[in-house]
Amino acid sequence: QVQLVESGGGLVQAGGSLTLSCAASGRSFTNFAMGWHRQAPGKEREFVAAIGWSGSERKYYADSVRGRFTISGNDAKTLITLQMFNLKPEDTGVYYCAADHYEAGKWDFWGQGTQVTVSS
Repeated sequence: QVQLVESGGGLVQAGGSLTLSCAASGRSFTNFAMGWHRQAPGKEREFVAAIGWSGSERKYYADSVRGRFTISGNDAKTLITLQMFNLKPEDTGVYYCAADHYEAGKWDFWGQGTQVTVSS
């Protein structure tokens, strides 16, 4: 059974930092892109960052977080981290870890999410 378990969320003041972690288990993820999405209250879920599948290893970021967030992962893609710096109130939301087979854009598996709240 595939599981993606997020951790590391919390409350932080604007300008602060947090690191989120995603532990993936239940199958091989070497051919998956692994990424983070977020959903703010009253808004649709949006893409935040991703690491490409094993054939590319590229990293992708939403414009809103580029230069402030850094995604990384181990070779097996069973541990994915999202380092978040200079956090802003608009970064508040539930952050979800997700896995996308062969980077097809379908995001096949999702975690339950971890709450990040940035106070002004």
